[in-house]
Amino acid sequence: MTTILVTGAAGFIGSNLVVDLLKTESDVVIVGIDNLNDYYDVRLKEYRLQQIDSFAQKSANKWFFKKGNIDDKEFIKTVFEEHKFDIVVNLAAQAGVRYSITNPDAYINSNINGFYNILEACRHNPVKHLVYASSSSVYGGNTKIPFSELDKVDNPVSLYAATKKSNELLAYAYSKLYDIPSTGLRFFTVYGPCGRPDMAYFGFTNKLVKGEKIQIFNYGNCKRDFTYVDDIVKGVHLVMNRPPQKSLDTDGLSVPPYKIYNIGNNSPENLLDFVKILQEELVRAEVLPTDYDFDKHIELVPMQPGDVPVTYADTSALEHDFGFKPKTSLRDGLRKFAEWYKEFYG
Repeated sequence: MTTILVTGAAGFIGSNLVVDLLKTESDVVIVGIDNLNDYYDVRLKEYRLQQIDSFAQKSANKWFFKKGNIDDKEFIKTVFEEHKFDIVVNLAAQAGVRYSITNPDAYINSNINGFYNILEACRHNPVKHLVYASSSSVYGGNTKIPFSELDKVDNPVSLYAATKKSNELLAYAYSKLYDIPSTGLRFFTVYGPCGRPDMAYFGFTNKLVKGEKIQIFNYGNCKRDFTYVDDIVKGVHLVMNRPPQKSLDTDGLSVPPYKIYNIGNNSPENLLDFVKILQEELVRAEVLPTDYDFDKHIELVPMQPGDVPVTYADTSALEHDFGFKPKTSLRDGLRKFAEWYKEFYG
């Protein structure tokens, strides 16, 4: 049997990945780790774990959950020694750009120390493939679009972005030194049902339901490459099963088994258009009344520190190597979110 570790298993992407693995793989043991912290509503994390448990009960595959922090080195060491993982998918991280300005310690602990612990565990307990979450934020203030994996990414505009870039550097070093096959995935604005409340679409909805104003940054002149969670999971799943291989360059020098890919929708949407579709779908799902006055609840404001005006993924490398191409339109994705929101919050 193949044994898979998914860190951040109660998180948005992690929980959806675990469900997908339970539904589509055979003869696998899946171990999930999460600390269930209160960065946002823990009820959402508990709900996701319940969803996993319900699928696990109907699956021939095995599922185990362990509560703990990846920055606890002894905990990680014990888990690796107990299970002997074939594949590790590290999705655990302190997320959010703005939160990193006021709570930097959380990012150093989880994103730097925690990822180091994962790398050390993979070094001492060899794995067939380490897949880890990077972020589109590593592109910083790049003005060249779409963002390509070949672009320079040495100018982060937030601590969060800096920690994600450091993950890529650390993974490269460990791949080079210890032949750990590793693939970093730069996620672009993931959204969908039961997502993170600090993401724009979720936060906007919460405020509109309360009758509060929503703030549109950069006076509405922002574009985001919104990527539906099911498309993200499909990409992660494809990458997991095909680790990069060690090779030689044209000079005969060793090239480590290391890859970086963008994983996005390859179709950025203007934030004002995004809000228009969101509000239409919230009305359709009866989250908001048909006579809701949206104009009174929108405020155009300047750009926030750490934000960038545009994210736009060049996904040609992932498409070439894995045949990956997102299929979910923004309207379909927001419709599924609105329907889930109505069901969950009533």
